[in-house]
Amino acid sequence: MSWVEWVLLLVAGVGGGLTGSIAGLASLVSYPALLAAGLPPVTANVTNTVALVFNGVGSVSASRPELVGQGRRLLPLAVAALLGGVTGTVLLLVTPAGGFERIVPFLIAGASVAILVQRPPRELAAEGRRGRRSQAWLGVGVYVIAIYGGYFGAAAGVLMLAMFLLATGTTVPRGNAAKNVLLLVANLVAAVGYALFADVAWAEMLPLAIGFFVGGRLGPRVVRRVDGTWLRRVIAVLGIGLAVKLGFDAFG
Repeated sequence: MSWVEWVLLLVAGVGGGLTGSIAGLASLVSYPALLAAGLPPVTANVTNTVALVFNGVGSVSASRPELVGQGRRLLPLAVAALLGGVTGTVLLLVTPAGGFERIVPFLIAGASVAILVQRPPRELAAEGRRGRRSQAWLGVGVYVIAIYGGYFGAAAGVLMLAMFLLATGTTVPRGNAAKNVLLLVANLVAAVGYALFADVAWAEMLPLAIGFFVGGRLGPRVVRRVDGTWLRRVIAVLGIGLAVKLGFDAFG
């Protein structure tokens, strides 16, 4: 790996960490950067998932004020996230490489559309406070989203945050902090599985992980101060463009 590729992955990690905090789509930046570094799709995905652990560590460590008092609620949800991460990991390991390459454009396109049509998080939190829905289904929702997070994960953060805000009515920073913890659990168990049973590109993972950690540390500060509606829309449009490009590569 050349020093240019090393710097590219470092910058992609920082950008991915910030993008993940704003729109929940960190893989929009990091996954194509790994492809540009010459990795095949499945290797790029598992390498990206391992590196995302460091994004989670950075974001959770920067979200400690918002996590105060959430331990009792998060503990059972973390178990659901762990089980979902295991399921997603197994699904990826049994998916043929060619099949995964054809699935990815649809996953990114779907994730981008979800970001594009989603209402601002503050509106979701306000609706959650008005409705105060039952939280009995929250564990099932976390499990399902964690499956997706372990498999590929683009916009898993968007889905997790929206569900958490609607179910609990908590504030956006506290909901975002809880989302960071749950996705860290799902990514961590997936990363262990991929480290043991898949082909992780460790040399490429290192600069990406460093960038993710920096971006993850900065992300919660951005969420506290910026609404980010227009940024989410721009990121979503770029994601659709990436999905089209990867689709042509996979089916052309």
